[in-house]
Amino acid sequence: MKTQLEKLFFEKYHHQPTIIVRSPGRVNIIGEHADYNNGFVLPAAIDKAAYIAISLRDDNEINLTALDLNEQFSTTVDQLKPIGDISWPNYILGGAAQFLKRSIQLPGFNAVLTSDVPIGAGLSSSAAVECATVFALNHLLQTNIDRVEMVSMAQKAEHEYAGVMCGIMDQFASMMGKANQVIKLDCRSLEFEYVPFNLEGIKILLLNTNVKHSLASSEYNTRRSECMQAVELIQHHHPEVLSLRDATVEMLEQFVKPNNAIAYQRSRFVVDEMKRLHEACHFLAKNDIASMGECMFETHIGLSSQYEVSCKELDYLVDFVKDKPEVIGARMMGGGFGGCTINLVLEDEIESLIKSIKPAYEAAMGLPLDYYIATIENGTEVI
Repeated sequence: MKTQLEKLFFEKYHHQPTIIVRSPGRVNIIGEHADYNNGFVLPAAIDKAAYIAISLRDDNEINLTALDLNEQFSTTVDQLKPIGDISWPNYILGGAAQFLKRSIQLPGFNAVLTSDVPIGAGLSSSAAVECATVFALNHLLQTNIDRVEMVSMAQKAEHEYAGVMCGIMDQFASMMGKANQVIKLDCRSLEFEYVPFNLEGIKILLLNTNVKHSLASSEYNTRRSECMQAVELIQHHHPEVLSLRDATVEMLEQFVKPNNAIAYQRSRFVVDEMKRLHEACHFLAKNDIASMGECMFETHIGLSSQYEVSCKELDYLVDFVKDKPEVIGARMMGGGFGGCTINLVLEDEIESLIKSIKPAYEAAMGLPLDYYIATIENGTEVI
């Protein structure tokens, strides 16, 4: 990857890049849709990543090349703004804009981007690009911004330039990941701890539905709004409740359920999911992987029936594996309406599982089924 990037960068810009940064996609073991509700999540960086080669210029031109898409984009620092016709430059431009917002002088730059994080698979390909950009520019500009602050900058890039009001989890996992460890992250305080995730004889198998329904972005923002509606109903009686992190089941039953059935349904899933994450961490500490896997199956049921962000393709994949002894746990992952399921599978049984599920899914859904065996790797770093 490094050699290929250097070669293309030289062909395009006639000099070598100053820096190449790798920033990974992520999986989330459990704690879905909890991040923007100030709850806990349990993500990890994976061995699929975005790579950006970059060098600063002496003028204010910004020139971007997407190797995989064979596309280019140019603008200037004084014309930095979101663009509507193609999406990928926004992830880089949004990251760059965060330095200007901090009154840091930003020269022009040349960049080449490539990535092996599958797009639309729910593995946070956009967060990987945003983190890579912020990390590279921080290094080149010698601004010495710490990693947690860079996470916030990458999140703002997604909010302001991609228009998706994501929580902090995706960027945090990409930037802060460590090999063979998951991150128990408190999305309110940003306190975190690394939890060993060495599953002997078990691998993470990602099954990609190869579908991304058009509902994904709009419904994501709608779910955020529905959660806040629940919070607002509770606040009339408990003004100290600032998010669903502070809510109890009793509050939901008393103040939300009689007034807004949809907000109750959504918020009940989130409150239950926060409880489920702590249970899963307890099981992980005891090396009770079977019980943790059951938590994953419970999460999928909630995401499908309560939060309603699943789809027939995701449900099919989870239903197919739920009674198979070689599958410890499975659920849909990410924002929803497509993307991947995450499965904990006995390593020796992966090949036979793929041989059975791939043709069955393709016949039932009329779509190809791709799969990835993911390992947990380090977060954003210079290569």
